[in-house]
Amino acid sequence: MKKYWVWLSSLDMVSPSSRLKLLDYFKEPANIWDAPGKELGELRFLPGAAIKQITSREYRDEVSRHMENISRMGIEIITIRDDNYPLFLGRIYDPPVALYAKGILMREEKSIAIVGSRKATSYGSEIAEELAYKLASYGLTVVSGMARGIDSCAHKGALAAKGRTIAVLGCGHDIVYPSENKSLMEDIIKSGAVISEYLPEAVPLPRNFPARNRIISGLSLGVVVVEAAKNSGSLITANFALEQGREVFALPGDINRVNSQGTNKLIQDGAKLVTCVEDILEELRIYNIIDEAKLNGLKSKYQYHGFDKREIYGNLSDDEWCIVENLMHEPMHVDVLVKMTGYDVKEVNYILTMLELKGVVEQVQGRVYKLRRQKA
Repeated sequence: MKKYWVWLSSLDMVSPSSRLKLLDYFKEPANIWDAPGKELGELRFLPGAAIKQITSREYRDEVSRHMENISRMGIEIITIRDDNYPLFLGRIYDPPVALYAKGILMREEKSIAIVGSRKATSYGSEIAEELAYKLASYGLTVVSGMARGIDSCAHKGALAAKGRTIAVLGCGHDIVYPSENKSLMEDIIKSGAVISEYLPEAVPLPRNFPARNRIISGLSLGVVVVEAAKNSGSLITANFALEQGREVFALPGDINRVNSQGTNKLIQDGAKLVTCVEDILEELRIYNIIDEAKLNGLKSKYQYHGFDKREIYGNLSDDEWCIVENLMHEPMHVDVLVKMTGYDVKEVNYILTMLELKGVVEQVQGRVYKLRRQKA
């Protein structure tokens, strides 16, 4: 019965790894419920406070209330033995024995986490949203913590691409934290999932968030840190990723900015430097999941002026279209366009000039060009 799983997950004095050891020893949560205190006392991994909580009448009496809240809120209980428990998460050292989910959670899906500062700069916010948009466009699920700043931007970017995104909470589902993310939370549930290891009524205590971060990294193939101060919680997520054998990516930043200290240090310590989404795809070798048809047909606030299908702008020459195709995914330097297209520098410069006159491309900085974009 699921009530025994709910009870086991409510025991906050029993660590996640100890809950797994209890399951290994007793096989079923119901057997842990029925275990005498003497037998529990013989288990060396259980401290006295944990044994006292396991045998506590108070925690058993609360299970009915927990089950009523879960049912009333339409929350799904997903145990570590259920078919839709995320495969990658189940492989970490200390996975939750139960997850509480609203939306759809899948056993096998390729996910990338994007995390960063709550006090994001406009630059960091734009990059987080853009990376999430492109990753979702490629068919990847974007995972984050629904916090202010970078996390929220990551979810929004994935939603803009009509992709899947998962938010991992540090509290119960009945508490929207931060409160201004209520509509974002609802949108995430529609296109992905909002999950937590905490039961309804659990408040967002500071100690919950490091534990939450291990789930964010555990769900993912890799973690992208966009902006982070030297002692940022995002670095905790990156450390969990390393411990779990996941890849860590970091966006380089201005050395004079506090929000760049953490990411620049990660790069110094060996994190993969990210300048474009392809850096992530290449490192993880997941090009096989790219769905070009989906990418070219997406409708969102990031759509390229309708230039995603050649027939829409038939006034472009073959040479112009060649340049546009190469700019579809990322801004490019003129020298890179020369290499990608096989045209010489004079030809590329001429074509770019014509595309600028037609309002198709714009110069970003130096000799870097990108497709012009507009709000939907």
